[in-house]
Amino acid sequence: MLNLLRPCLWLTAAALAEGALAGAQIYEPLAAEVRAGLQASIADRPAPRHGFTNSAAAVNWLTEMSQRLEAKMPNFKVRVEFLRTVHYEAIRAGLDPQLVLAVIQVESDFRKYAVSKSGARGFMQVMPFWMGLVGQKGDNLFSLRTNLRYGCVILKHYLDLERGDLFRALGRYNGSTGNPEYPGMVIGARRGAWHYEGKLVARTVPPAA
Repeated sequence: MLNLLRPCLWLTAAALAEGALAGAQIYEPLAAEVRAGLQASIADRPAPRHGFTNSAAAVNWLTEMSQRLEAKMPNFKVRVEFLRTVHYEAIRAGLDPQLVLAVIQVESDFRKYAVSKSGARGFMQVMPFWMGLVGQKGDNLFSLRTNLRYGCVILKHYLDLERGDLFRALGRYNGSTGNPEYPGMVIGARRGAWHYEGKLVARTVPPAA
């Protein structure tokens, strides 16, 4: 019975990516030093309760973001764990958490098990080739922390590659460089649905050793 269900479960997961503008990062050979740096960034380290230095700022941000996300993630505990992890992994990679939320909205519409037609997986639609390139082949790209770790590190890599040009970096992330649709949607979501007026008082997360 389980064997009969597996194809159905896979098709269901693949269908979850529909409705979001999921793309696919394109494989590019990496210089040895770049690859080593990305491997160090992917390396696991325990996440703290949140990435803020100020508890009041953490409560304010988590409360407001939780309210906005409730329709997509009805379970409070799951939602707060997701937001804490987004904040920590974004800050760790040197990204704005609001940008990461916007990317997730456009890529997967906050669907943990989304699979694109090209095989990109999870919240941030990470292509499996990254596991062999900078991670480990056994990594589970549907795991919350693993997916967000990869996605944030990859996006920061593209930002560095494009010297801070967010428009082009987003195009690379989605595998649609030169096409304005995807960057425009992410930037629009960041300025709209995920714009935050409060203070993002965050601790500086030390780089991976």
